[in-house]
Amino acid sequence: MNLKDVPKIKHTASNNFFLLCGPCAIESEDMALRIAEKVVEITNKLEIPYIFKGSFKKANRSRIDSFTGIGDEKALKILKKVSDTFDIPTVTDIHEISDAALAAQYVDVLQIPAFLVRQTDLVVAAAETGKVVNLKKGQFMSPEAMKHAVQKVKDSGSDKAWITDRGTMFGYQDMIVDFRGIPTMREYAPTVLDVTHSLQQPNQSAGVTGGRPDMIETIARAGIVNHVDGLFIETHFDPANAKSDGANMLHLDNLESLLTNLVAIRKTVNSL
Repeated sequence: MNLKDVPKIKHTASNNFFLLCGPCAIESEDMALRIAEKVVEITNKLEIPYIFKGSFKKANRSRIDSFTGIGDEKALKILKKVSDTFDIPTVTDIHEISDAALAAQYVDVLQIPAFLVRQTDLVVAAAETGKVVNLKKGQFMSPEAMKHAVQKVKDSGSDKAWITDRGTMFGYQDMIVDFRGIPTMREYAPTVLDVTHSLQQPNQSAGVTGGRPDMIETIARAGIVNHVDGLFIETHFDPANAKSDGANMLHLDNLESLLTNLVAIRKTVNSL
């Protein structure tokens, strides 16, 4: 997998980490364009290869009354507008086999959610679209087990895959990042660290996932030091009122200072 396989990707010669960043879910066209505009400005300034992230629907909700989306094609068309407006690639997650061909018409990278990464038919359907496939490591899986997910993509005729670590379950209501897994997974494919989902606190009694956004920079710094190829960060200009995953998202106002620090660390690591 070469980063240049992603259409519209910029700054690939900068020797920086790449970034998947955006809201958890597409809530409206205005919010998506507003977030994308700010992140594009920052990543162009820092020469970070950037892919806009947004879920066109949310299938794995804790409660039946949780927000799931604004309509599949409506959200996908917003992702396409973000791509066209700012000339950037986009990524969204898929949950059913039929989602693969549909989403592939609008986005550049298809993401397999962590809970679904062992679903062979879903992984194969994503690979067969010819799009880059982002395989999120299951919270219940070892780093070594991800080689089989990558192999499914390869056996489907594609080498366009990378792995994203989003933390490992620690007890019932917490996540940890085992940084020993990063070099292991990098043997199989480029590896991304999902900073914000790694800080979730799932299975809360209220049925709404909690989080530790105060630890975002700590985890992100450790990822860069340990040679991750990319970072995944969910951000919003009003996390407290976001319709999904607000408890662990980074406030958009804090993104530039975080990325500035991470780029500086990356340059230091590259010089060692």
